[in-house]
Amino acid sequence: MGRIVYDQLNRPVEFKFPPCRIISLVPSQTELLHDLGLEEEVLGITRFCIHPIHWQETKSIIGGTRKLNLEKIRALNPELVIGNKEENDRIQVEMLMKFSPVWISDVRTVEEASQMIEKVGLITGKFVEAAKMTSRIRASVSSVPEKLTNIPSAYLIWRKPWMAAGRDTFIHNMMSLFGLQNIMDDQIRYPQITLEALKEKKPRLILLSSEPYPFREKHINEVRRVLTDAEIVLVDGEMFSWYGSHLLHAIQYIQDLRSYWDKNIPFT
Repeated sequence: MGRIVYDQLNRPVEFKFPPCRIISLVPSQTELLHDLGLEEEVLGITRFCIHPIHWQETKSIIGGTRKLNLEKIRALNPELVIGNKEENDRIQVEMLMKFSPVWISDVRTVEEASQMIEKVGLITGKFVEAAKMTSRIRASVSSVPEKLTNIPSAYLIWRKPWMAAGRDTFIHNMMSLFGLQNIMDDQIRYPQITLEALKEKKPRLILLSSEPYPFREKHINEVRRVLTDAEIVLVDGEMFSWYGSHLLHAIQYIQDLRSYWDKNIPFT
């Protein structure tokens, strides 16, 4: 039976319901599909879809998020492809639309992430499971203390060149939720910036993410040589940027970080 559902770009997507042959183009949403119980329905994933790890062995690998193997996807004869506006290449997605229904998410806030989860549940026949998941996520968000001191902070995602998260990103929303004032909120997306320019913004806290650039302990000293007055810490990038079922763990992870910083780091 056919069904038409609007995606998060407000596009009508017509597809067979429930879809039994699904391709996922985004790691966060791949994990979501697994956690919704779609073990058999998902046929293809990207090489960056590392959760659950066993799917790397049992599913077809259809390239990277921005370098999709379109012919391999076509050969899998998908009944539904699930992608994301930011993480996938628009031209490739438009090519996919010529031979398969493609549902696109657009997530920049935790609430939009919850809406995405509900809509993915709707299009895959797992709405009850998705509703239970978003209920838990929203409950976790509501438990975050309302009065948190705003700590001037920067979240770095890349090195050579240095790049940070700007205001219109999911990472920015996660920072704001926990009282981290993003000093890069005057720029959009993921702007390049030098450490010297970052120092002029007077951050108190620098977050070095584990992805997409794999920051390590050695990079803390590199940043500290310039940003001498800031606290510099490594954080799990998945917890700040994965907007699917990972949020079930991420809210508590960041809340625990914030509690630790409040007790052990003299920001005032």
